[in-house]
Amino acid sequence: MLERLVNAALFQLGWFACVLGGDSLWLWVAVAALVIHLLWISRWVDEGRLILSVVLLGTTVDSTLRWLGVFEFSDVAPLIPLWLMLLWALLATTLRHCLQWSAKPWWLASLLGAIGGPLSYYAGSQLAGVQFPYGQFVTLLGLGMLWALLFPALHFMAQRLAADSHD
Repeated sequence: MLERLVNAALFQLGWFACVLGGDSLWLWVAVAALVIHLLWISRWVDEGRLILSVVLLGTTVDSTLRWLGVFEFSDVAPLIPLWLMLLWALLATTLRHCLQWSAKPWWLASLLGAIGGPLSYYAGSQLAGVQFPYGQFVTLLGLGMLWALLFPALHFMAQRLAADSHD
């Protein structure tokens, strides 16, 4: 139980460091949260492939949304900012730990994704200055539908990679 509480606290600490700090030295707080997770709560061997897979998938999803004009950041780049990539890594650390309860039944992950995904993007947009060119309501509604599918898929990925590592 302690590990799950610490996992949740590290995620929140890293989330705030990324969103409020952007691509600044505050990212080291989020990196420290990842290192603590890997050294104390889990092990790189167990979590490394999951974190890398989630970062690659998340960067692809959010960079595609950026390319489609759903998000507008202050920088001009083809991919999402580094701080947002790091947020995906932090999210990956929760899938087998503090958010594991939401994996089954699948509709619970879908419901949490539909609500929590847009809320996280909304809070991030307010704190990090990310713009929603299509409008806030339409963007958050679309993100809710996307995350209703994406969050169960992330849980499936976490379970699949865990099964592969034990074979």
